[in-house]
Amino acid sequence: MAATPQAQAQPSSAAVRGRSRRAREEELLVWPDLVFIEFISAVLFTILMVILAVMVDSILLDRANPAITPNPSKAPWYFLNLQELLLHMHPALAGVVVPTVALIALGAIPYFDNSHEGQGEWLSTPNAWKLTWIGTAVGSIGTLLLIFYDEAKHVQVYEWIANGELNADSSEPGFNAWPSQLDFLRGLRGLQNEIAWPAWTLDVPLGNILRTDLLGFPAIELDWNIPAFLVEQFIPVNTMVGLPLLLSFVIHKMGIAKTKRDHMILQFSGFIAVFLTLTIVGTFFRGEGLVLYPFTIFAHEY
Repeated sequence: MAATPQAQAQPSSAAVRGRSRRAREEELLVWPDLVFIEFISAVLFTILMVILAVMVDSILLDRANPAITPNPSKAPWYFLNLQELLLHMHPALAGVVVPTVALIALGAIPYFDNSHEGQGEWLSTPNAWKLTWIGTAVGSIGTLLLIFYDEAKHVQVYEWIANGELNADSSEPGFNAWPSQLDFLRGLRGLQNEIAWPAWTLDVPLGNILRTDLLGFPAIELDWNIPAFLVEQFIPVNTMVGLPLLLSFVIHKMGIAKTKRDHMILQFSGFIAVFLTLTIVGTFFRGEGLVLYPFTIFAHEY
């Protein structure tokens, strides 16, 4: 028996039937809805860049001299956040591991927050704005405090308060210097250099862990420097992982973050704040020898 025209026109799938009932105004097409907006944005951005190029003179230095390295020698601005990290941890960790893990974590957000509620909306949860400001404040202020600690600025503040004056000179009689017994608290390098570590901890043989000889390369003998490992790898990794988890735990216990999306808004806001803070510090507050300029007036420079 042949099917009627009505039966032939009726979609067989419930999903297709549901989609066919959607009104046109509920859908946004790539063309012209999306592409037209992107085109207008690109035109406006190009015009703005041309105006800035004509009206603002760029700061040009002398021709590059391969025999003279400028001081400070800085990376492009978009890599200054990574260059700032290089000052506080192992180069392989700051330059390879951290960016890779960060990109993977950002890409994993949609798989962790897979709820369709409020999809496509910015700050869709009730506490979204509060979580944004909390993540921004904790990320920026916490990063600054960690930088100041690793740069021993707390030592300079202590000596400034103890002497009651700026630019205190340690050669003057009665100068209240930072107690030498607490030198290991100057920063992470103090933990490595100011503690009398046993000699065996500085050179622990690990043998041929990396079997490069199997690939036709010379065998690599690895030695483990425990103090350097703690300062350059163990403490930075646990700080970068533990502090965000602690923040989410505290905010969850306070009842502010209740859903996965709340936690993702909190963590993403903190990540952007850390990214921008590292970029700003590396751009404007690192002088010759990549010394941190702010607060150096408080005490004698070591």
